[in-house]
Amino acid sequence: MSEQQRLKVVVVGATGNVGTSIVEALSEEPSVGEIVGVARRHTDWTCSKTRWIFADASVDDFRPIVRGADAVIHLAWLFQPTHKPEVTFENNVLGAIRVFEAVAEERVPALVYASSVATYSPGPSDTGVTEDWPTHGWPGAAYPREKAYLERWLDAYELSNPDMRVVRMRPGFIFKRESATAQRRLFVGPLLAGRLVRSGLIPAVPLVEDLRAQILHTTDVAAAYVQAVLRPVRGAFNLAADPPVDGAYLAELFGARQIPIPRPAVRGALWAAWHTHAVPASPGLLDTVLQLPIMDTTRARTELGWQPRYTPRETLEEFLGGLRDGAGLPTPPLHGDTVGGRLREFATGIGQRP
Repeated sequence: MSEQQRLKVVVVGATGNVGTSIVEALSEEPSVGEIVGVARRHTDWTCSKTRWIFADASVDDFRPIVRGADAVIHLAWLFQPTHKPEVTFENNVLGAIRVFEAVAEERVPALVYASSVATYSPGPSDTGVTEDWPTHGWPGAAYPREKAYLERWLDAYELSNPDMRVVRMRPGFIFKRESATAQRRLFVGPLLAGRLVRSGLIPAVPLVEDLRAQILHTTDVAAAYVQAVLRPVRGAFNLAADPPVDGAYLAELFGARQIPIPRPAVRGALWAAWHTHAVPASPGLLDTVLQLPIMDTTRARTELGWQPRYTPRETLEEFLGGLRDGAGLPTPPLHGDTVGGRLREFATGIGQRP
């Protein structure tokens, strides 16, 4: 493939947990000639083949940004502030639609969108659901509501743009070492002492009925996105690694005792912590996890030629090491842990800042 024939890929939301790994994976792909990384805030992080554009999907015109692209990957998403769902809706839903409309107007051949396991309606915990499982989400939290809304919007979008390949990636929970500080900041807050999250220092792990999740390493997710760009595929793909992780799995990992705790007690404690701004994650997110089905990943394995390289244990061990070390990357979403950073989390209101 000549230099003129190499692909141009635009990655919207390129500086976060998944975006940085996708940019790195694309940069190593010989058939990709140019990567356009798009982010709301400036970054000093660099990667080969990549040039940066700083733009906000909720206000900026994306037509010139996606013009001439062979594929657009849309990842941009705000998890916070959960106390102000109108803010996340403006960015996550209306911003995404602006990008999708620009992609259609510029006749980009392929759109790859970051959906989620959270878009699925409640399902069984003993058998994996395939990509045709209903995608109505769980109404009690903004995150699944917004993901489900975009699934419905894309249903009509695909009918209006039959010549475009639209791919919806539905991964489980995604971790890597460099995302540890960002995910601690987004979901747990500054009160967690990362250095204490290690075997021998955690005496017990709660066992909560139906609280389990499929997790996978960010680089495995990135590999699937690259294949979605390169292969002539359409539709949705489940991404996950087995086995699912629950309290018993974590207790074995930490060498800790297992303590059964009723779901109402856990939810009540989280409700109180969220309403007092002690933690950023809302009780609705816990409700979402409790309702999630287990996903079957056969389609990704057969049509993308994809399979995870990391086991859940390897992913968790790497992530927990990053949590203890305050790991990160030099991008605004992923900056590492510092005392000053934690103080700013308190000062700006835990869970209240985008």
